[in-house]
Amino acid sequence: MLRSIFSAARNSLAGVAAAARNEGSFQVELAASVVLLPLGLWLGGTGVERALLVSSVLIVLCAELVNTALEAAVDRISLEIHPLARRAKDIGSAAVMLALVNAGVVWLLVLFS
Repeated sequence: MLRSIFSAARNSLAGVAAAARNEGSFQVELAASVVLLPLGLWLGGTGVERALLVSSVLIVLCAELVNTALEAAVDRISLEIHPLARRAKDIGSAAVMLALVNAGVVWLLVLFS
């Protein structure tokens, strides 16, 4: 059981590393998170506020990873332009956008209320 946990963690870290090496959007969001994560810990007045600020940043990274995986799977199936492929990619992109909006709202509410 412990071996499978370490194997899963190794695979997960390989996924993060692959996204960090190959995906421009993830690189930008990762760079922003290097600044925002410590800032969220510092600016949050309570444990709940710190958790909200930090988790909102991590949710953006998670959404970008899922979007990147979805785009890779769609491209692996076919590079042909197809309405369903476009819809899938647009929906993945919308998830990232909503995660970014969520993070912005959380930061505004925590810092200015």
